[in-house]
Amino acid sequence: MKGYLAIVLHSHLPYVRHPEFNDFLEEDWLYEAITETYIPLLDVFTRLVSDRVDFHITLSLTPTLLEMLSDDLLMKRYGRHLQKLIELSEKEIQRTHDDPAINPLSRMYDDRFKHYMDMFKNRYRGNIITGFKEFMDAGMIEIVTSAATHAYLPLLIDEKWQDVQIHTGVDTYRNHLGTSPEGIWLPENAYTEGIDRILNRYGIKYTFLDAHGLLNASVRPVYGVYAPICSEEGVNFFGRDMQSAKQVWSAKEGYPGDYDYREFYRDVGYDLGFEYVKPYLHSDGSRSNLGIKYYRITGQTDQKQPYVPQWARNKVQAHAGNFVFNREKHIEYLSGIMDRKPLIVAAYDAELFGHWWFEGPEFIEHVFRKIHEINGSVKTITPGMYLKEYPENQIAQPSQSSWGDKGYHEVWLNGTNDWIYKHVHIAQDRMDELMHLSPVSRKQQRAIDQALRELLLAQSSDWPFIMNSGTMVEYAKKRFISHIARFTYLYEQIKNNRIDHRFLEGIESRDNIFPWIQYRNYAI
Repeated sequence: MKGYLAIVLHSHLPYVRHPEFNDFLEEDWLYEAITETYIPLLDVFTRLVSDRVDFHITLSLTPTLLEMLSDDLLMKRYGRHLQKLIELSEKEIQRTHDDPAINPLSRMYDDRFKHYMDMFKNRYRGNIITGFKEFMDAGMIEIVTSAATHAYLPLLIDEKWQDVQIHTGVDTYRNHLGTSPEGIWLPENAYTEGIDRILNRYGIKYTFLDAHGLLNASVRPVYGVYAPICSEEGVNFFGRDMQSAKQVWSAKEGYPGDYDYREFYRDVGYDLGFEYVKPYLHSDGSRSNLGIKYYRITGQTDQKQPYVPQWARNKVQAHAGNFVFNREKHIEYLSGIMDRKPLIVAAYDAELFGHWWFEGPEFIEHVFRKIHEINGSVKTITPGMYLKEYPENQIAQPSQSSWGDKGYHEVWLNGTNDWIYKHVHIAQDRMDELMHLSPVSRKQQRAIDQALRELLLAQSSDWPFIMNSGTMVEYAKKRFISHIARFTYLYEQIKNNRIDHRFLEGIESRDNIFPWIQYRNYAI
C-alpha cells in the first residue's frame, strides 16, 4: 500500500422553511436532495457494510442542513412529498403500460421511492441524521461541521463575526451528533488570515482549501497538495486535487456527461400534460421537476432517447474502474518522490451525486468496491485518520482563497450582490451593541436572541451566490432583505424597550433555526 484517497463530500443547503404557506417551491431543494442524494448515499453505505467492504469517507453536514433535517414540520412535509412521488409513479406504471422502453423505468422509480420511504419512515424514524451518525460511530464516515449559516467568512470582515459563525457551527454539531467536530468545511473553501486562530479556539484540527490556497502559501509546500500543511495556530489544511475533481465534476470532460447517463433536464413535470401532473405540482400551478426522468443524455441534441439502466450501470463500473486506476497510478508516482504516503483529496459538492448525476451514488459505491477488491496500492482514509498517522506537518500560512470562479471572492462580491454587505456590516455593529446592553428584561433577551438568528441568516453566502448565478434571484433578494428588515425592526424595539410580542412570536415561529441559541454565549 503506497498512498491514500480521501473522498470528501460537502453537504449543504440554504435554510428554507416557510410555515406560513402550505407548500413552498424552494423547500423542494431539501426534499430533492434527501430523495436523490442523502438517502441514496445511506443506501450505498448500508450495502457496503453488509458486504463487508472496507471504506472511509468524509462528509460535511452544515448547521443549516442539520437544523432542517431535524425539523418536524419540514420532515412531515418531506414524507408527504415522497408519498406524492409514489402515487405519481404508480400512475405512471399504468399510463406507460404499453410502452416497452418507458414502463420498466416507471417501475424502477416506483420501487426506488417505496424503498426510500421504508428507509425514511421505518429505519430512520423520520430523521436521517441518525443514519449518518450510525456510520460515523462505526468509523466509516468522518463528519465535519461548517459555519452556522454558511457565511462567506472573509467578507464578514470582523473577526468577531467569523468567530460567532464558527462557534455556532460547532455548537450545532454537538447538539445533533453528541460530540465535538475535529474538522470543518469552510464555506466555499473561503479562507483569509486569522480564521485559523478561531478554528484552533474551538478545537478544530483541520479544514480544506482549493489547491492554490496551499500552493500559494507563505512557504511553498514540499509535498504540494498531497499532504497537509499546518499553520502556526496548529490547524492543518488539506488541498483539493484538481485532477480527480475535474474528472468527476466537469459535465463536458468528466464522467457525468456520458451519453448513456440519465438526462437531468427532461422531467415529467415539464414533459407531460399540465392537468395530469397538476396534483403533484405546487398550489400556484408552476411547473417544476418531479424527479421522474425517462431519457438519457443521448448527445448534443434535443432529440433524447429513452434511458437504459443497464447501459448506465455498465458505464458506472467502467468509470469507477478508470477513476481508481488513475488514482493508483498517480499515487504510485507520488510515492516515488515523497518520504511519506501521499494523500489525494477528492472533494465535491455532495448534491452532485444523485441529484445532478443520477448514477453518482452508485459510482461512489463501485469506487469503494474496486479499491477493496484489488487491495492494492491505494486505500481510502479520512483526514482525521491521516493526521493520526502523520501528526507533524510542514508549517506554512495558507493564502487567501476560495473554490469559486477565479479562485478568490469575485462570485460573492461583484455588481450583482455587492450592495448587501453594507447592510450586513451595519447590522453586525448594531448586534454587537445589543449584546452589550445592560440591564435587559427577559423579553428583551428573547428579542436579542431572535435578532442574532436574523443576522446569522442574513450573513448566509447562499444569497449572494444565487444573485450571481442568475437563477432564483428574486427569492435570494427577498430572503436577504427580509432578514435585515426583521433584524432592524427588532433592534429598534429592543433599544426602546418596546417589544411587539406578536411580531416576535411570528418570526420566532418562522425563523426558528438554532432554537437553543442564547446571545450571551456569543458576546465577545
